[in-house]
Amino acid sequence: MQQLTLEDIQQAAARLKGNAVLTPLLTNLELNERTGSEVYLKPENLQNIGAFKFRGAYNRLSQFNEQQRRHGAVAFSSGNHAQGVALAAKMLGMPATIVMPKDAPAVKVAGTRALGAEIRFYDRWKESREEIAQEISTRTGKVLVPAYDDLDVMAGQGTCGLECVEQLRGLGKGEGLGKGRELVPDVILCPVGGGGLIAGVSTAVKALVPSIEVCGVEPEKFDDHVRSKEAGSRQSINGTPESICDALLAPAPGELTWSVNQQTVDRFVSVTDFEVEEAVRFAFRHLKLVVEPGGAVGLAALLCGKLTLNNKRVVVVISGGNVDPALFCRCLAGQ
Repeated sequence: MQQLTLEDIQQAAARLKGNAVLTPLLTNLELNERTGSEVYLKPENLQNIGAFKFRGAYNRLSQFNEQQRRHGAVAFSSGNHAQGVALAAKMLGMPATIVMPKDAPAVKVAGTRALGAEIRFYDRWKESREEIAQEISTRTGKVLVPAYDDLDVMAGQGTCGLECVEQLRGLGKGEGLGKGRELVPDVILCPVGGGGLIAGVSTAVKALVPSIEVCGVEPEKFDDHVRSKEAGSRQSINGTPESICDALLAPAPGELTWSVNQQTVDRFVSVTDFEVEEAVRFAFRHLKLVVEPGGAVGLAALLCGKLTLNNKRVVVVISGGNVDPALFCRCLAGQ
């Protein structure tokens, strides 16, 4: 099986330069005091389409040949990958079809449609999105672009981790408040759904800072990575649980992503929906950031003490900010 490398991620960074947003690293006194750590946030909610997914989508689509560009792309997604593929296709001048669940957040459906993509809705409990997307690909010639189980997609997501290390080092060289210190991350917290983001991030940061501890965070009811790490093999979620973290509802680790993550991720933890709501509320009140529940799981793990991090330098990836207004208001109200 082909392996993801730092070189793959560096090549992706070259393709994304000038096309993706170089999101900043943010610090916050309230967060540092509350956690007893030196915390840096990577707000990918400020990325194109409001989530990190644009990175992987653009890296994949930008490598299409001319024939593939004429046919375009097809993808399946609850929203953020959908918008990432839609925007990348628009920027590159190709058509895109997105297979989305009928109960996808309205803000993500609207965003995908506004970017010019055709949407094919499905029932997530009765239909297979993979089968639908494959049928569209076979019938139309569109290239199927997975949300996470693809090396080019993972490499694109990994540019987020590459930037985290480079930006911290930049602060230590005198570009910010950390001037005069060697700023190297001790720990990085990253949201986990299918595992594509953390596969790319962990590959990048482990290559650059071998001592770093990589921790993946997922919703309590979708703790398939926690279970997989404990079992030493891919495990799946049974039944049809629900969570407010709609971006992280993959029922099992991807085959390719797990081949990476079982080697590069040190641990996985899970957080409850209540803990996530607290994190969304904290991000708005203290960080002045709009963060979607799935994007806030790393912050939730930090705030509720899932790890012992006293006096450590911690990077937290905020993966997205596309949240329905009603759910956001509910989180802010603490209901």
